[in-house]
Amino acid sequence: MDKPQLLKKIDDAWTDLLDSIAGLTDEQMTHPGVAGNWSVKDILAHVSTWEEEALKFLPLILEGGRPPRYSVTYGGIDAFNAQTFEKNRAQPLAKVLNELEKTHRRLIAFVEKAPDEAIATETRFRRRLRFDTYRHYAEHAEMIRAWREKD
Repeated sequence: MDKPQLLKKIDDAWTDLLDSIAGLTDEQMTHPGVAGNWSVKDILAHVSTWEEEALKFLPLILEGGRPPRYSVTYGGIDAFNAQTFEKNRAQPLAKVLNELEKTHRRLIAFVEKAPDEAIATETRFRRRLRFDTYRHYAEHAEMIRAWREKD
């Protein structure tokens, strides 16, 4: 995969995520129950959190380092997600949406500058990017669509 293909894959999944929330009112965006007790707003804050994690650890991976294990640092990914949910749940919707956009722009700018060799083959860099971006967006777009179909 080359960089333009990767960026397209990220953009397509990002667009699909944004399409999944299109037309929702503020009340719908903040109503719990989309995924457990999470609202659409909470899911978007979660997506933004994982993009921040990518921005924090992708440079380390490029330098040959290894990010800390979530199981050791937080008690697992589910525990990390629960902690960040609690931290973000009181954030206003407008702030979450603004952070989502800003973080995504920063992530895309970072990927655009990433070395081609980190992208060309199945590297730790590319795996981490896949898990924190297009695969993650698709997972949550599907959750949101399923929730919307129930209403």
